[in-house]
Order: sequence, then C-alpha cells, then structure tokens
Amino acid sequence: MKKSFIALFGLFCITFSSAQNDVKIDGRLKPHLDKFFEYCKQYDIEYHDKLFKLKNIDIVDTLTISQKGSTLGMLTRDKNNKVENIVINWIVLLDQEILKVVAFHEFAHYFLEYKKHICHDCGQIMAVVNSSYFDIIKDWDHQVKTLFVDSPAYKKQKNLFLP
Repeated sequence: MKKSFIALFGLFCITFSSAQNDVKIDGRLKPHLDKFFEYCKQYDIEYHDKLFKLKNIDIVDTLTISQKGSTLGMLTRDKNNKVENIVINWIVLLDQEILKVVAFHEFAHYFLEYKKHICHDCGQIMAVVNSSYFDIIKDWDHQVKTLFVDSPAYKKQKNLFLP
C-alpha cells in the first residue's frame, strides 16, 4: 500500500510538473520562433528555461488597430509583472515579411531582454515604429546580427556591460 501511494504521488508530481511546462505556440508563429532559436544557439543565448515560463505565444485579435497607430505585438504580464504571453496582432498576417519582423521584435523583447526600444524610427528591428519593414527584410542578415550582438542578453552573457 505504501509503495503504491509513493508511486502514485511520484506520478502526480511528474504529471503536474509537465503540465506546468506547456506553452501554447500558434502554428503560424512556430517557424519564426524556431528560426529565432537557431540564432539564439548561434549566439549562445539561453532560451529554453525562459520559453517554459510562458503560457502562450499567440496571434490575437485584441490589440489596437487604428489610423493613428496600431499595436502590432506586445508582451503581456501577470499580476506580479512577470511576462506570461507574447502576442502578435492578427493584422500582420496580411504580409509574411511584416510578420517576421514583428515576431522577431517581440521575441527579442523577451528572450534577448530588450526592456526598451532602441529608437523611434531608425529602420532596425527594435525600433518603436518602422517606416519600411521591407528595408529591414532586404538587410535581414545584418539586422539579425545587430539585434543579437547589441542585445542585453548577449552583452550580459559576454560580460560586455561596464560596471
């Protein structure tokens, strides 16, 4: 009886801990996330533990869309201010290149630890606004290298922050 209770308790603990590690990832974002993680490996950025702290990486229809300005993506937080979701506005699905830039932008906020944008509109992935997503795509390899090498996570990992 005692052995079966211990076995049952162990099974419960394994089931509970694996249930805690489920992250819902929208299939339309998965190829971009996989590519982002390839770059993380290339630049030695740990992402696995952070990934499993999330609940969702999703396309949503709840973000603002207007002529005066739209929210194309964002991180949402729980009541303790911990990131729990990466969400992308459904409107970016209208163009795969824009989707790619917005996805990498949001992934970088979380996985590369960009707390702030680097500029208002400077033609880089981490700008607040981009006048031309297509210019970024034309220069994609350089854009991604800059995104990673200038990131707080990369600098921290390489001890490049000054005391």
